[in-house]
Amino acid sequence: MAKYVQGFYNPVNPKKYIGNIKEIVYRSSWELRAFKWADLTENILEWSSEPFPIRYFDYSTNKTRRYFPDLYLKIKTKEGIKKFIVEIKPEKQTKPPKQGRKKTKTFIQESLTYEKNVSKWSQAEKFCKDNDMTFMVISEKELGIK
Repeated sequence: MAKYVQGFYNPVNPKKYIGNIKEIVYRSSWELRAFKWADLTENILEWSSEPFPIRYFDYSTNKTRRYFPDLYLKIKTKEGIKKFIVEIKPEKQTKPPKQGRKKTKTFIQESLTYEKNVSKWSQAEKFCKDNDMTFMVISEKELGIK
């Protein structure tokens, strides 16, 4: 069984963090890596973990739910200050699953996960467009893990 790294992050630069610095929870080693990067990178002006909810419709359950993106970033770039909402996911969850030799039950579960992610991300993109932000999904590739 896989062991997941979870815990509370204690920022080196607490003034950059938006929110309660005693409640910065990372739910994976990938989130921890992203938090450290946001905290220690000079051109990151502000950041926050699970900054706010975004409502989306979950077609697998026919219910409206709340989605909390992994990160909010305010970054100083050459073009000016830009704001981002970032979701961290395994690359395989960012693409439609292929059945191949998988059991039907596994394929159905992966399909439902992908569809739920697409619903969340669609609403996050709309939210970002309405609030002059950029939405992005990053995986282990962007985090330099694989």
